[in-house]
Amino acid sequence: MPFPIRKNIQTQSSAEFTGIELTKPANYAAGFTGVKVALQHTFKEMGAIKSLQTLSHMNQKDGFDCPGCAWPDPEHPSKVAEYCENGAKALAEEATNKEVDNAFFSNYSVQEISRWSDFKIGKSGRLVAPMLLKPGSNHYEECTWEEAFRLIADHLHALDNPDQAIFYTSGRSSNEAAFLYGLFARAFGTNNMPDCSNMCHESSGIGLSETLGIGKGSVKLEDFDKAEVVMVIGQNPGTNHPRMLSALEKCKRNGGKIISINPLQEAGLIRFRNPQEISGMLLNGHGLTDIYLQVKINQDVALLKLIEKKLAALEKANGNVFDHEFIEKYTEGFESFLAHLETHSEQELLELCGVDENLINETVALLSKKSKIIICWAMGLTQHKNGVENIKECVNLLLLKGSLGKPGVGTCPVRGHSNVQGDRSVGIMHFVSKELNEAIKKTFGFDAPDHEGVDVVKAIPAMYEGKAKIFVGLGGNFVSAASDTEYTAKALQNCDLTVQISTKLNRSHLITGKTALILPTLGRSDKDLKDGKPRHFTVENSMGIVHQSKGFLDPISDNIKSEPEIVAGIAAAYFREDHPVKWKSLGSNYELLREKLGEVILGFKDMNTKSEGFGYYLPNNVRELDFSKLPNQKAQFSTTSLPVHDLQENEYLLMSIRSHDQFNTTIYGLNDRYRGIHNERRVLFMNESDMIQENLKKMDVVNILSNYDGQERKVFQFLVIPYNIPKGNLAAYYPETNPLIPIQEYADKSNTPISKSVRVSLEKAD
Repeated sequence: MPFPIRKNIQTQSSAEFTGIELTKPANYAAGFTGVKVALQHTFKEMGAIKSLQTLSHMNQKDGFDCPGCAWPDPEHPSKVAEYCENGAKALAEEATNKEVDNAFFSNYSVQEISRWSDFKIGKSGRLVAPMLLKPGSNHYEECTWEEAFRLIADHLHALDNPDQAIFYTSGRSSNEAAFLYGLFARAFGTNNMPDCSNMCHESSGIGLSETLGIGKGSVKLEDFDKAEVVMVIGQNPGTNHPRMLSALEKCKRNGGKIISINPLQEAGLIRFRNPQEISGMLLNGHGLTDIYLQVKINQDVALLKLIEKKLAALEKANGNVFDHEFIEKYTEGFESFLAHLETHSEQELLELCGVDENLINETVALLSKKSKIIICWAMGLTQHKNGVENIKECVNLLLLKGSLGKPGVGTCPVRGHSNVQGDRSVGIMHFVSKELNEAIKKTFGFDAPDHEGVDVVKAIPAMYEGKAKIFVGLGGNFVSAASDTEYTAKALQNCDLTVQISTKLNRSHLITGKTALILPTLGRSDKDLKDGKPRHFTVENSMGIVHQSKGFLDPISDNIKSEPEIVAGIAAAYFREDHPVKWKSLGSNYELLREKLGEVILGFKDMNTKSEGFGYYLPNNVRELDFSKLPNQKAQFSTTSLPVHDLQENEYLLMSIRSHDQFNTTIYGLNDRYRGIHNERRVLFMNESDMIQENLKKMDVVNILSNYDGQERKVFQFLVIPYNIPKGNLAAYYPETNPLIPIQEYADKSNTPISKSVRVSLEKAD
């Protein structure tokens, strides 16, 4: 008999207001306030002594990697504090003294917890034992690891075919865990391996691969010291990767210039008060941005084309603007690119991008004289329908200037999670790699599947339509991170089994299949012991460095396992020792696991020794100016199209953003002090002239609606805040606005959701 469906499960954070307070937006990032806030968070969750001891080991060569962003550590890290405010907050979340145990789940039903805000759910504490939610039950119950592994194996055996299982990966997992996880999925028989990069930087991977031959950036940290110009596009480093501000500061000190392109003027791009220096703590710090181009949402291609068009005019008039020697030797498609550029008028491009032409001319004058140029970007470029073309237009500019393959130049996609790049490097991908399959066959003796699997936006309909029946998540908060929240929630609820491998409680533990498991795992800061001896794992940062990470804290419970041990336990239970891969050995012996990883994945050979200390760089063809895998062995110029949004009357473009008290879907607090918002998340940033047009006043309450293909989606109760944002544009926090993003709207080629350019309208709330 079918079990009774769990009723009244809330799929989103509470819509209740929490008592907003407004201040003037900040004009600098970090400084003494950043230090104070960081310590407040860690002291509250961990206590003073534990906080200070643990922070001193974060991002050190013999310590553990920050559980937050993927910004690289310098070769000689500061012994005082090689971490940022939000890194400290991430540690506080992970290393909290609070516990979520069997008594917690006995006291609170799934329905009751789901009515809490995401902030409150996250503050519940660390998961300390495997938990099982049985069909029809409203309370999780503790189970043994053996029961959990057997239950997963039984459900996997019951499937009609392997493609009815989804194996999702978050960027928090280690290289070792991700490799073993991907190996198991392929041994099971599927390439259904969606991962968080599908939702964030997949557009970067596709755009860079098609133009330069590798889906990663080409810069090294020291290139910022040598760069003449750094362009920061669609990125807010002050909140999302604060340690990047130190690199920008060094660039400025060495005479470099910074151009920022973003719809919002972010505090971290205006001025930086370096907390590692007296001048940063007590004085005014250093101004960063020299030219701020406040572009309209998703009109970056129009702006870049206009810059390139003006550079081309200067080249024609005066010469010495483009690097023709580089273009001739290393690139293809230059003439076609120039011809396509001529199809657009300067006036057309100027009106589309909405930027003051005087500032554009200033930018062109600067770029015309410089050749050492770095372009950095994040999700402000990737999460659009034309996300891939946004990246290709950045590459076009670098190719024109010959800004690749030498010190102080290159591409810099800034990854948002600490090992999302490593996960892809070691084989987490839904598409087929013939070379990888052959290496797996040679090393492990089985045939990996040769048909493409599903990414995130294809996995969700597969679950919704009953084509996929099991969801396993190696980290992450899938229901809150994905687009079209209500649809995604129903998709997960249609599954027979959902499994979450996690450190902390989140909303995805409450939006479950008929049966659900929570498997608690070690965090970055936890000691990983085997027979009383510490083990380490490895990660890859944004710039392709593989290095070790070793936990410092005693685990909060004796009943939690490392990610490799959990994956190996599932695999061993499923195959019952009847498989050429010795799963338990690999799950417990990390040195052996790394040896096998090195046999399969290019660049990882001898990583047991090479990853010590600073670590080592993975191969990168762009740094060597080797484009041999591309057509005619040349880097590719691209002809890109201007984005089309077809806004109707009274429609706006909405971009989702993070608050300063947030990392991805993890909510550290209710403040966004850089933007002047305190004790509230349900806010809508709006241009004052648009407010007048809509007859709205400051602090009016509105609902936000999107309408795609005749289907209306709505989020409720947002406070309107007048803000310095281009006319026709809106901004609000995610995951609160994720329900507005249609599951069928995503970037061409990369399938990345359009989280940064959603067509919406407004209505006054009742």
